Amino acid sequence: MDFRKINNLSVACVIFGLDADNLNVLLNKRTLNLFDDNFPVIDDWMLPGQHVYKSSNLEQSADSILKNFTKEPLTNKKQFKTYGSNRRVNTEKDLLWTRSKGVESRNLTVVYYLALPIETINIEEKEDLKWFPINKLPEIGFDHESIITDAYEDLKSKIMTEPIMFNLVPMKFTLNELQIAYEIALNITLDNRNFRKKAISKPYIVPLEDKKKTEMSKKPSKLYMFSSDIFEKLSVKDHIVSSIL
Repeated sequence: MDFRKINNLSVACVIFGLDADNLNVLLNKRTLNLFDDNFPVIDDWMLPGQHVYKSSNLEQSADSILKNFTKEPLTNKKQFKTYGSNRRVNTEKDLLWTRSKGVESRNLTVVYYLALPIETINIEEKEDLKWFPINKLPEIGFDHESIITDAYEDLKSKIMTEPIMFNLVPMKFTLNELQIAYEIALNITLDNRNFRKKAISKPYIVPLEDKKKTEMSKKPSKLYMFSSDIFEKLSVKDHIVSSIL
């Protein structure tokens, strides 16, 4: 394998994770201190990413990034957009960072994003990784905040036509958990009775015999799971599957 980097081509991953209160994005710590008053101290955040090796393609590079976070195969990533503006590196910190890595300051970045339950990724022992609520982002390097915003807007759009929401909830979920996931991800409030009625009517939301005890209900709640096979069959038949909302 050729481990030489393509100095002007990188891949970045926008990883969305849902917890009980927020839709979050996973960020990587960016630090550099040259202990010289002529250079700024870099102590901020950026998207997980890397430059592409000459013997790797883009998808392999994205997989390499994701393997740093979880051993589980993450097959639901989407190649989203390519960023290549000549203004991507326009601060002293950004320029210093690229020079410290020995790569070109004019860089093309191919972005992938994926959505998953936040517990899929264990970062307890990784001090350089942290989840941040999508509406409370820290100081971020390069144009990565704009990339996150673009990916989030695309995610919200895809939620209305694709089953991407089911990547954010556990494999087995209650209807209440699914409703809360929609409300958090889209920043909306849904009518509980109407949502349950629509969800139950969807053949691809399959009821299970299992039940789950929750804090919000005295009785155990019925569990459901998403069937990708049924969804795909409906998509082929009807061309597009109507949203729950």
